[in-house]
Amino acid sequence: MNLLMCPVCHKQLKLTDKTWRCDNNHSYDVAKQGYVNLHVVQHKHSKNPGDTPESVQARRAFLSAGHYAPLQQAAVEKIKALRIENLLDIGCGEGYYTNAMHSEVMQCVGVDIAKNAVQAAAKLNKNITWVVGTGSTLPVLEHSVDLCTSLFSPIPKDEILRVLKPQGYLMVVTPGPQHLYALREALFEEVQAHDPHKFAHQLEDAFELTEELIIDAPMVLPQQDLKNLIAMTPYAYKAKPERRLALEAQAEIELTAQFQIFIFQKK
Repeated sequence: MNLLMCPVCHKQLKLTDKTWRCDNNHSYDVAKQGYVNLHVVQHKHSKNPGDTPESVQARRAFLSAGHYAPLQQAAVEKIKALRIENLLDIGCGEGYYTNAMHSEVMQCVGVDIAKNAVQAAAKLNKNITWVVGTGSTLPVLEHSVDLCTSLFSPIPKDEILRVLKPQGYLMVVTPGPQHLYALREALFEEVQAHDPHKFAHQLEDAFELTEELIIDAPMVLPQQDLKNLIAMTPYAYKAKPERRLALEAQAEIELTAQFQIFIFQKK
């Protein structure tokens, strides 16, 4: 079954000859790169929302080097254990996690608001339905999805509840308390531990928390990988330029990434 929904009239979309079309004849062409843009103008708040091309390139280079592979592997193992048919990855970015998670399901949709990120993602795997869209109106039919995933991305709670099947699952990945602590100490005068459980509290009325775990990923980053890591995070513009430049001058740095994985089930 096609999972996609027309963002204008909310009817089911069907794919014919590289065009997604609904019963009301709203149509959306598949771009030559292999994605479809369902982010209609009335839902836009800026001309080019989401990550910048520079951030997308930096993330692709950093993740391709394997530094966050422990998280990717853990997410895939959790999906394998759930034994589901389809998933919707919200905020898929350039597709690093989506591409890996696709191996454990029959149908996979990756959606992101940043067109340049989805363009990059579409080059990874032609068997995934890649969509430019917004979390505030997920372009997916209601009660059609077994699992929604949100890795370092927004959690549009009401929309997730709409698209999930009864007893469907939600996987949320957030920074763990000590995520990149040494990096943040170098970039900022005051550093506090992340509080990953604030997301859980926001969801507890509609979801049951069934599992949580922490994944540590120690790494030694050469200079270019360090620059890519900073460029792909909000640290790039939040840190003072002189602190960033001093850190990026180092030949290498030892860091530990820490990820918190939550598995929720819809009540």
